[in-house]
Amino acid sequence: MTLFVVSYLAGVLTIVSPCILPILPFVFSRAGQPFARSILPMMVGMAATFAAVATLAAVGGSWAVHANEVGRSVAIALLAMFGVTLISARAAAFLTRPAVALGSRLSGVAPSDKPSVGGSLLLGAATGFLWAPCAGPILGLVLTGAAIQGANPQTSLLLAAYAAGAATSMALAVLTGGRVFAAMKRSLGLGHRIRQGLGAAVLAGVTMIVLGLDTDLLTRLSYASTASIEQSLLDRVHGKPDAASTSSTGRRTTLATNDAGQGYRSNLPVEGKFPSLDGAVKWLNSEPLTTEQLRGKVVLIDFWTYSCINCIRTIPYVRAWAEKYKDQGLVVIGVHAPEFAFEKRISNVERAIQNFAITYPVAIDNDFKIWRAFRNSYWPAHYFIDAQGRIRHHHFGEGDYEESERVIQELLAEGGTQRAESSFVTPDAKGAEAAADFDRVQSGETYLGYKRASNFGSPEQVSADEPRDYTAGRLRLNEWSLAGNWTVEAEQAVLNQSGGAISYRFRARDLHLVLGRSRDGKPVRFQVTIDGKVPGANHGSDIDTNGNGTVAETRLYQLIRQGGDVRERTFEIRFLDPGIEAYAFTFG
Repeated sequence: MTLFVVSYLAGVLTIVSPCILPILPFVFSRAGQPFARSILPMMVGMAATFAAVATLAAVGGSWAVHANEVGRSVAIALLAMFGVTLISARAAAFLTRPAVALGSRLSGVAPSDKPSVGGSLLLGAATGFLWAPCAGPILGLVLTGAAIQGANPQTSLLLAAYAAGAATSMALAVLTGGRVFAAMKRSLGLGHRIRQGLGAAVLAGVTMIVLGLDTDLLTRLSYASTASIEQSLLDRVHGKPDAASTSSTGRRTTLATNDAGQGYRSNLPVEGKFPSLDGAVKWLNSEPLTTEQLRGKVVLIDFWTYSCINCIRTIPYVRAWAEKYKDQGLVVIGVHAPEFAFEKRISNVERAIQNFAITYPVAIDNDFKIWRAFRNSYWPAHYFIDAQGRIRHHHFGEGDYEESERVIQELLAEGGTQRAESSFVTPDAKGAEAAADFDRVQSGETYLGYKRASNFGSPEQVSADEPRDYTAGRLRLNEWSLAGNWTVEAEQAVLNQSGGAISYRFRARDLHLVLGRSRDGKPVRFQVTIDGKVPGANHGSDIDTNGNGTVAETRLYQLIRQGGDVRERTFEIRFLDPGIEAYAFTFG
């Protein structure tokens, strides 16, 4: 509901934007005419057209995200056109001439004629076409959400709320007469210069994208400077991950009744209904489950993906809870939502489930339908659902395991199960599943594909989707580099010839790298060094003391686990065979 209110208010504020000026002549042409027959129909037509056009943009945005290269080309062309219209009033007039002509024809009503409801609707529709390309940040938020999560009825309703807000402010402006319009025109000179500056910036950005310069720029951005901003934006919408237990709904005490009819006082809020589990492409370890089948059970939903180190480190606890409380009414369901394309392969997930000894049901959510139903944004994410089918608690990220288990115990007690003992599970996690040493981690997740790469330290610029020779270069903390002949693709870097290497200057106890074997199915041998020496006792669970290992499947590999002092060090992995696919570094 909050987002609808914000959308409406943002629409109201568009009246102060210079880009609203082109449609104001048509709006003020109805000044002094009957509100019900002239002004109101025009505003309805304008709002409806805007919402329709923007909804089509949302659908197109979603398609462009999935179409990838085709959508990227279309977006570049549209950006270039938009930049030209901002710089040149003549170009803008040419491109909008049909809509302007229609609006002028409709607004040219003789003073003696009575205003027509139909004519006013058509005038509003014409102005809606003019206005659609010009709106504020809230429109970008709505369209971006639609592009990522798929267009849906909520998108159209949000756009309609935005349009209704703008229509409200313009209707009030019309009722106050032409004095408002005259005052706004005085700001036209400054607005025009601002538009030209923005247009030049847009065209410069388009040029960088076409020439591939944007890829190199993105790869050199600091991880720390961008990750904190992105996380803060997510936290503002969803609440901080480490404070998930005190969600935006707040904690309140409710009197629940268990199945035995006994009163039980609970401190857990009701956060919403149990969303549908429909949409999984396949279920593993179980037949498909529905919310109706699970009524009467306490349910833990675990969103995860098998190469995510944060997910891997929570698995021992989820696995232990499933085993400890299965006879008391707890059902654990893993929802596997892939981050990388290789995680969509069901055979890969099946192998991962076997490696992690997961026996509880897992829904393969390759289309993110369950993810969207929960409005989730994190890996891992845990949602706790009571026996009545209500979400009572959620937790994002690692940690707070005792609190999560206490929630399970409380929900089981609510449901009529004998209250479990107050002790908590203490899984014996080994290898990559062991808890991170967060106090000493100063390196963050780093992607190697150009779509999300950062901190690239090789002297050469990244050539997207093209083979190129790279050299290691001299690295600063949290920079990485390639050596040898590589093809950097959107999600991964692919080695074309044997002998190539990847280096990373890091500071953390653990270093992991998501790797995939060659596309012809052959395993790839490699050797790891730290500061130019074999790792010895500092080797990870996937290599030996001499740093030797083999990539036989696509997954996360733990390569370094330091036992002594954690300090800034240089990691290198050299591949003895071609074809390796390298995706992302993570640390712990």
